[in-house]
Amino acid sequence: MADTFDKDVRVSKAVEEVTKAPPPKWTRLPSVDFRSLQHKTLGQILVESKAISEKQLQDALREQLEDGNNKKLGEVLVANNYVTEEDMLRALALQLDLPYYDRLPLNDIDPSLVDNIPIQFCRDNKILPIARDDFNVTVVVADPLNIHPLDDLRLILSTNINMIVSPPSVIENAINRVFERANDASQKVLDELNVGDVGDEELEETRDLLESSDDEKPMIRLVNSLLARAVKERASDIHIEPLENEVLVRFRIDGMLQDKTQIPKRHGGSLASRIKVIGKLDIAEKRVPQDGRISIKVAGKDIDVRLSVIPVAFGERIVMRLLDKSAGGKRLDQMGLEKKNYDALGSLVEQKHGIVLVTGPTGSGKSTLLYASLMHINTSDINILTIEDPVEYQISGVGQIEVKDKIGMTFASGLRAILRQDPDVIMIGEIRDAETARIAIQASITGHLVLSTLHTNDTASTVTRFLDFGVQPFQLSSAILGIVATRLLRRLCTNCRDPYDPSDAELLLVDTTREELQGRQIYRAGAGCERCFGIGYHGRIGVYELMVFDEEIRNLILVTQDSKTIKKKAVEKGMVTLREAALYKVLTGDTSIDEAIRKTQTDELDIDMGSVVEKG
Repeated sequence: MADTFDKDVRVSKAVEEVTKAPPPKWTRLPSVDFRSLQHKTLGQILVESKAISEKQLQDALREQLEDGNNKKLGEVLVANNYVTEEDMLRALALQLDLPYYDRLPLNDIDPSLVDNIPIQFCRDNKILPIARDDFNVTVVVADPLNIHPLDDLRLILSTNINMIVSPPSVIENAINRVFERANDASQKVLDELNVGDVGDEELEETRDLLESSDDEKPMIRLVNSLLARAVKERASDIHIEPLENEVLVRFRIDGMLQDKTQIPKRHGGSLASRIKVIGKLDIAEKRVPQDGRISIKVAGKDIDVRLSVIPVAFGERIVMRLLDKSAGGKRLDQMGLEKKNYDALGSLVEQKHGIVLVTGPTGSGKSTLLYASLMHINTSDINILTIEDPVEYQISGVGQIEVKDKIGMTFASGLRAILRQDPDVIMIGEIRDAETARIAIQASITGHLVLSTLHTNDTASTVTRFLDFGVQPFQLSSAILGIVATRLLRRLCTNCRDPYDPSDAELLLVDTTREELQGRQIYRAGAGCERCFGIGYHGRIGVYELMVFDEEIRNLILVTQDSKTIKKKAVEKGMVTLREAALYKVLTGDTSIDEAIRKTQTDELDIDMGSVVEKG
């Protein structure tokens, strides 16, 4: 009873906050008495609140009249960019004497309010019940003039309806969060499970996982719940690891693995079988590794899942890599490159022939940078072909080939075929062997621009790696235009990051002094908050080391194969190392000293913090 009473108190407070607090809609224009604007037309309110001019209003009214009044005035104003959708909704809420909020108390919304309401109904109508008291249910809407969904809700909930207004994006986010909480039943599902309770139904590709039903078998709901939770928490990978007495589930978030839940050992086989079913793998084969793919939809996002299953001592170990296809690829100017590196890399990928390499460990953003480079030069007058494993993002106008080792379509064989397709630009997903390296070099010195990736620690060591492949120094020096080393650093959560003075030991680690910090504020990860799920970091940011091959670097490759000598010369010529780039992100408050040190390494080369600031 006490828990129920406490919950009712919280809900009542939420109702009071939403329905009684003065709506913060016109605070940025305090000179206007907005209460005096009530009961006026929408156009009058927008004009008197300085949101639009009188001329813009007359133009919109004229356009509305010419259209035969088939459009609402607000739609015309928004379509002509006279006013934002948010400002129009504020004015409409004021006209109708309704509260307007650009934020909603997500944690105080009771998921039971949507028990009998389909998620698609809420999405289609941009409507959501958010609070209940003894007499009413408060509903947030994006269009208060659309009364039919309100009538439907009144019948479903058997109560009176109070309205508040919010932007569609705010309501969409609230819908996803509330239905996630309503369906986040991992522990409940575990309690229901029975050994061997595995369905053989296919996971529908077009159906949203948040629309799960209690009629589904528990193991199906468990897998759906894990996938939905992983997307919600921005996980890039799901690890399912069978141990001696349990099955451990971990998510990789911003590059770090985190324990999420433990599943009883007796359900491990059923869980693995269900995942293999939706990945179209052989559930009877448990002795050899298997790879598959799954396409799902979560919270309106199309997610591509790469599935890998391998046999281990206590069962089958499963890793699922999640790729948000709806997010699309980034442009080169969205990659976080400093201006000097952005200009240099943009110039390199615009060359007619040569090879540009991106290097770094797994998960360091190599493929994303390659896609961004391709999008930078993708025009109708050049022929771009790629060979990838797998194709992660579809790029319009680019011919993309996927590696299939089982039928002999390797990087080397695919590259040979591409060369017969009259390409201007060739992108190779990864150079893994000597044959691919030799073909790539030959293609780059015979009139093609080649972009590819390699697994090395930094730019200079890439030279040594190519020499190990058997490429001759004179071929390498004449072919390579530049090499980019990349790392992804966890970005500090701006909502809870903690300003502090670094210790002498930390300053020693980054080879700097307090004077060289130049009065800049240094931050570290805070205690965590709702935005970052208690981690202290939210998202990642790229840092780059770009070595442009000029005459001096080329000559140095011909006379020496020492990567440290090559790197030292590049630094003398102004190259920003990975460590320097990371420390600059510390100075700008984007990341912490701990993260910068963890993700980058330095040689015997000295780091001058003064030069870091200057280069940055």
